[in-house]
Amino acid sequence: MPPDDDFRTIDGDVYVSPRYLARATAIGDPGLDPLRDLGWELHNDDLGNAYLNAPDRKVRLGYLPEGDDDGLWRINAYKDAFGPPVWGVCFNDSCPTEFVTAFTTALAEAYEQGPDSYLARPVSGNKDRDPFLAVAPLINRGWQIDRPRWGAFTVQSPDGLAGLEYTTGHLDPETELTTRDARWQLWAGTSNSRPLWYATASTDTPVALLKAITKCISDPAPLPRWREDTYSYVEGMTRLTPILPPRPPAPTPLDVHRAAARRPAALPTASIPRWSTTSRPALPSPRR
Repeated sequence: MPPDDDFRTIDGDVYVSPRYLARATAIGDPGLDPLRDLGWELHNDDLGNAYLNAPDRKVRLGYLPEGDDDGLWRINAYKDAFGPPVWGVCFNDSCPTEFVTAFTTALAEAYEQGPDSYLARPVSGNKDRDPFLAVAPLINRGWQIDRPRWGAFTVQSPDGLAGLEYTTGHLDPETELTTRDARWQLWAGTSNSRPLWYATASTDTPVALLKAITKCISDPAPLPRWREDTYSYVEGMTRLTPILPPRPPAPTPLDVHRAAARRPAALPTASIPRWSTTSRPALPSPRR
């Protein structure tokens, strides 16, 4: 267990590792909270879907448990509130909630900095916006680069159970926003054709937002889950470690001294006559 964990605040009774083999939790609030904390407007429809809108309506998030497909989270940004999206990101309904939260936390920071940040398209060779910066956290943690086919390269985890694919060449903007055929795709499983979960990002998604996801996915720290919530992790593929409450700290000499001072004084031993072989025998009672 990480040393700074407070057992009372951990939402789970087991740790799941590797973290990319966890799945979504039943509650989406952690993913919404970074943007709600900025005062973004929240609406719900009659089906139970939630929609968050930035004050200028140029960034919008949909949390869609009752949507038309498995795209549970859809986030789009706009130059013009009434125009087409500049970029779009999608997390499906099995993607670990922590990965979504990492993205929305970075998005909240970028939105606070203004359009030059949250609309900053990737630029090759730029020291702050080069697409490789989004891949670097994976490489630095031992993920391996591969080229599975022409026009794409992948970066896979050491165990081969998670990956990122980057597609080169021209892509249709509308297709990127409405299908899995996007510039960036992340997934868990042995293949991205049948993933355990997936996330996609279109061509112009800012590098800082992409990097927030790759850093979170490749973090070696496990994720907490409840053992009985088997939908929230991949059974048979993950390592489950019980989360135990911390041991009480060893008493210091001062603690021992104080405890001794509070202890009541011992009562004196009562004097109780006991029979022994040296006792004088009792005299017989006189006859009448």
